[in-house]
Amino acid sequence: MPEMPTLSGLPVLGCLPELGRDRLGLLLRAYREGGDMVRVPLPRRRLYVATSPAIANAVLRQEAASFMKFFALARLSRPVLGDGLVTSEGALHRRQRKLIAPGLTRREVGRYADAMARHSEETQRRWSAGETLDVHAEMTRLTLGIASETMFGTSAEEHARAAGDAIHAATSYIAHGVGALVHLPLSWPLPRHVRMRRAVATLDEIVFDIIRERRADPSPHDDILGMLLAAQDEDDGATMSDAQVRDEVMTLFVAGHETTANALTWALYLLARNPEAAERLADEARSVLGGRPPTLGDLPALPYALQVFKETMRLYPPAYMVGREATAPVSVEGWAIPDKATLLLSIYGMHRRPDLFPDPERFDPERFTPEREQALPRGAYLPFADGPRVCIGNHFALMEGQIVLAHLAQHVRLRSRAGEVVPPQPRVTLRPSRAVSLEVERRRAGREGGDAAAATRSGG
Repeated sequence: MPEMPTLSGLPVLGCLPELGRDRLGLLLRAYREGGDMVRVPLPRRRLYVATSPAIANAVLRQEAASFMKFFALARLSRPVLGDGLVTSEGALHRRQRKLIAPGLTRREVGRYADAMARHSEETQRRWSAGETLDVHAEMTRLTLGIASETMFGTSAEEHARAAGDAIHAATSYIAHGVGALVHLPLSWPLPRHVRMRRAVATLDEIVFDIIRERRADPSPHDDILGMLLAAQDEDDGATMSDAQVRDEVMTLFVAGHETTANALTWALYLLARNPEAAERLADEARSVLGGRPPTLGDLPALPYALQVFKETMRLYPPAYMVGREATAPVSVEGWAIPDKATLLLSIYGMHRRPDLFPDPERFDPERFTPEREQALPRGAYLPFADGPRVCIGNHFALMEGQIVLAHLAQHVRLRSRAGEVVPPQPRVTLRPSRAVSLEVERRRAGREGGDAAAATRSGG
């Protein structure tokens, strides 16, 4: 086997300071200096970073049984996610995925399109011409509303803000722990730990109350919680316990809220910085929708909206790296990975490989026409990972992104201050490092509004 290159680092500490201070820079340096696979020197930890579609495909699919989820992330997440799909392993994970997957297919999630469109309409109606928005806060509010309604129906709207605050506290705790060398017990009375315990208690109270109410109500409910409560194992007819339902609810709720909020924020940021793409999106939306909210049947006629969302997740993938730990010594594409070693698949770095995506820093939704996307090597584009642990909410997220972007684009144009750049912050997901402030310009209503706006700008 070839000798694996090793990144340069500090004596004793290796790349630990860089991993905490400039994680994205480290992922990019790993590819520049090491290529497909590189060892990252760290104290007390064997860490490897891969930036290769072939390696990603092998780890996530062909050799998936030789790896488990990154232990530190799973352990840090367990207080809030329990034994949900993100943290569970082995037989439990296979059973739960088998129970849940039928309710989240592309066909099944189509029933939530109207809720997504309605929340998008309510959002754009709140925005006034000349107003400067914190777009990340707006998209978080929007996706929280969508997640609450599609998960619990309308009964949970009063709990949405408390749940959102608790999720933010929990993910902050997890993000801090991922980059830490030492993990202190959650029972220790540190301020961060106290906030985490309070957040988990709040979420437990909200979710268990709703589950108890639903168990006592025999009428059918057309939402995700209803699907989870009704799911039965086809072999033995068993259903999920309240505790397991709670864990899956929290997993889907967090994933269906924060990650999509981040992706939509980055999409609006990129559109504000690329006005030609913004106008093309607006023209497509207005010609198809004429000002009304999108329906499920409109989505095939709105391909550019989906391309914008996919290109956004190339540049700013919410899951910017995927961590796996080897459960035994394994060879991956000719590279030897020792038992218990940690392998990071650098999604952020792979999405910026110039041999896969020429001029990789350029925002170009044309990369994701069906023909060009199909031509990519398997494993080159992984916003939802792949294999047995591919994100179970991928169809939901893609539909939500397409609907929200198309509907907002036909009503508003968002402008950024010239030269203003918002760096990404790699926490549990890839968030903006500060507020994304964009100014609202209202578009004229009606099917011809796009042409009228263009004429006004050109002096016609």
